[in-house]
Amino acid sequence: MDEQALLGLNPNADADFRQRALAYFEQLKISQDAWQVCAEALAQRIYSDDHIKFFCFQVLEHQIKFKYSELTEVQQQLIRETLITWLQAQMVNPQPEKTFIRNKAAQVFAMLFVTEYLTKWPKFFFDILSVVDLNPRGVDMYLRILMAVDAELVDRDVVHTSEEARRNTLLKDTMREQCIPSLVESWYQILQNYQYTNSELTCQCLEVVGAYVSWIDLNLIANERFINMLLGHMSVEVLREEACDCLFEIVNKGMDPVDKTKLVESLCQVLQSAGLFSIDQEDDVDFLARFSKLVNGMGQALIASWTKLVKSGDMKSAQDTLQAIEAKVALMLQLLIHEDDDISSNIIGFCYDYLHILKQLSALSDQQKTNVEAVMLAVMKKLTYDEEYNFENEGEDEAMFVEYRKQLKLLLDRLAQVSPELLLASVRRVFNTTLQNWQTTRFMEVEVAIRLLYMLAEALPVSHGAHFSGDVTKATALQDMMRTLVTSGVSAYEHTSVTLEFFETVVRYEKFFAVEPQHIPNVLMAFLDHRGLRHTNAKVRSRTAYLFSRFVKSLNKQMNPFIEDVLNRIQDLLELSPPENGYQALLSSDDQLFIYETAGVLIVNSEYSAERKQALMRNLLTPLMEKFKVLLEKLMMAQDEDRQMALADCLNHAVGFASRTSKAFSNKQTVKQCGCSEVYLDCLQTFLPALSCPLQKEVLRSGVRTFLHRMIICLEEEVLPFIPSASEHMLKDCEAKDLQEFIPLINQITAKFKTQVSPFLQQMFMPLLHAIFEVLLRPAEENDQSAALEKQMLRRSYFAFLQTVTGSGMSEVIANQGAENVERILFTIIQGAVEYPDPIAQKTCFIILSKLVELWGGKDGPVGFADFVYKHIVPACFLAPLKQTFDLADAQTVLALSECAVTLKTIHLKRGPECIQYLQQEYLPSLQVAPEIIQVFFQRAKP
Repeated sequence: MDEQALLGLNPNADADFRQRALAYFEQLKISQDAWQVCAEALAQRIYSDDHIKFFCFQVLEHQIKFKYSELTEVQQQLIRETLITWLQAQMVNPQPEKTFIRNKAAQVFAMLFVTEYLTKWPKFFFDILSVVDLNPRGVDMYLRILMAVDAELVDRDVVHTSEEARRNTLLKDTMREQCIPSLVESWYQILQNYQYTNSELTCQCLEVVGAYVSWIDLNLIANERFINMLLGHMSVEVLREEACDCLFEIVNKGMDPVDKTKLVESLCQVLQSAGLFSIDQEDDVDFLARFSKLVNGMGQALIASWTKLVKSGDMKSAQDTLQAIEAKVALMLQLLIHEDDDISSNIIGFCYDYLHILKQLSALSDQQKTNVEAVMLAVMKKLTYDEEYNFENEGEDEAMFVEYRKQLKLLLDRLAQVSPELLLASVRRVFNTTLQNWQTTRFMEVEVAIRLLYMLAEALPVSHGAHFSGDVTKATALQDMMRTLVTSGVSAYEHTSVTLEFFETVVRYEKFFAVEPQHIPNVLMAFLDHRGLRHTNAKVRSRTAYLFSRFVKSLNKQMNPFIEDVLNRIQDLLELSPPENGYQALLSSDDQLFIYETAGVLIVNSEYSAERKQALMRNLLTPLMEKFKVLLEKLMMAQDEDRQMALADCLNHAVGFASRTSKAFSNKQTVKQCGCSEVYLDCLQTFLPALSCPLQKEVLRSGVRTFLHRMIICLEEEVLPFIPSASEHMLKDCEAKDLQEFIPLINQITAKFKTQVSPFLQQMFMPLLHAIFEVLLRPAEENDQSAALEKQMLRRSYFAFLQTVTGSGMSEVIANQGAENVERILFTIIQGAVEYPDPIAQKTCFIILSKLVELWGGKDGPVGFADFVYKHIVPACFLAPLKQTFDLADAQTVLALSECAVTLKTIHLKRGPECIQYLQQEYLPSLQVAPEIIQVFFQRAKP
């Protein structure tokens, strides 16, 4: 072997050596006999370097996986012998191999097992067992090989082809017949031999039993000798975690419901008598997390048995199983309330399913009602933040708690289904008690009290948020709690979690303010002062900006008395932050978008006259326009690129803010009624010159394009005079992304104005297509995936444009582009339908072809189009589905096929019997399709 190249295998080697090693590996993979050199190196222990040994196994693995069938019988026998020789050496080596080498060797053994077990090596496991016997190093390798085989056969994370799945099923069936009983016996011997002397091997063996139990005969494991041994391991500290997992897998195995109940009950009796149900005396949280998972498995297994028994009508056994479930509830509650969230989280499934049973019962016993209340109190307690939660810098632990809270929320929702009255009463009690003394209560308790009120909205659902009408008891309770929330002064609590929960809850129950509007001013002030938009914490300010926007929208006309005051108070928050260093605005530009939207909504929804609305809107937008002009001049003169980027971003924000104010309008009618058309036309005239700025084109174009999209909705045809010039600028020096984002604008204009914009479309059609073709034809690196994706997306946009043009009754725009251009366009559509393995584009292309056939395919269509139909469109309908890349397992491809069929049908409708004749006598015979298949095709194609 190339010793120099092998030096690069060391992780500390420099980049050049590593590159050389990589190239050498690729070279060996292609080589005919390199694997033999590696096999010899392993069998004869030529190299002591761990990375070279690992490398040799990799070469062997590649040979077995991809080129095994090319080997002769003798060569295949050599690979078998090499692995067995290597395995024998493990027993006598002075030092065991590193773990990563043993794992790789096990993978290679497993790969060879999958390849040879059914044909050439049926004694695979027996040969390995005869080598390793009970030698600890040999047993270690044997167990690793078993885990690697299981991973090959049943690992659900590995995606297998249908052929591999069939092969794996056959392998498992054959193993069950030929060797599984012997393997199970070997596991028993290993466990018995090493349970007191080698905990590592014992744990490995327990992991193997847990993995295999899901697909072998359960009676081989779920018998007295095995279960007693496993239960014995539950009392041994170093073994009990693995024993727990193993018992979990046994309990999880599908079996007869009565037998399952008996199995679980017998396990529980032994575990209980061993003192394992006394959770408060156990301080090993790692073990308790596994034990909680086991109890969860046993609980869910019993519930699954109960469900099956009820379905089958065996009410006696169902009642026995329900009693068994009830007997585990006390333990479940102990685990649910445990201070460690992992232990608690692991039992939630059992808890959720138990509540589901209670929901199905016609009446609850006193004990069951007590259980429901206990679950409720546990959920309320566990929802509470702990002292360590870092609100300023949320990391992995915090993210895990947020996920855990989501699980608890599901429990709360289920509790509401079992006993909504109890939930409402419990929340009300906790909420009122906490808020009476919020000033002296810890933040986490105040936060969870408000959080529970917030969660009730989803737990007790109503249509359109009508929580304050209908059921009087519920409406009164919620109304009382909301009144307490907004009058207690808790919005001033100095902790971000409480502040945010306050605003979230106020917005969630916005209908409360229709019932008690007298509280609106106080809540508005909370939003506007240091508690909300001017809070010291940026996260609170940001979230409040969004919530304030929602709050104002939801109150609508109720905001009328406060509009002028609110607009004055948010004036400073509307300022465009200049890109000068050192200026720290209260809100980010993203947050300011919500404030501008809010201002627009306030003005538009007000009861002011059109003149007043126009004046207010002008006051809102004029500062933006003035700043925009100044900043654009500064950008034109800026030399430094960072400065240019900062100015361009600021300009973009100005355009974005103006766009956002227009969200208050739904259409041109509402803009006219408010007298605001003129001010938006002024904005348009102010912003459009940015398109001719040669600097930071992408940023500026993006902002102006978005504004134009909005103005097409708000101003309709008043925008049209600005479109040609804007389009001309946006088509200069285009990149794929620019075009991809520009095309939807043209599509919007085309679809909305149709023939009104026909002259404009005629004029810009070919310049746009030339720009698209120029970008698509640019050479790109072969492995540049982002460039390939950009081109794919641009191609889709191009076809979407053609679909819009043809679908809007504007096909004459294409027809008027001259014969040569029309032909080129048509060929690109055919190419898109057949050549590119992109089902979304293919579907669009067939829609276009279908439309063109419908418009031009008759006797009075353009000259030569009928020929084109037969020479190109008909073949496309057959060639596209015949492509290997046309995958009917993909939903988008099925849609493409459907449009392809519609195209053929349209051709038949337009051309009549002539189409059938062409297919029968010319086209299908040219594909060497047999006459009987052609006949079947036409029989099936008949409507």
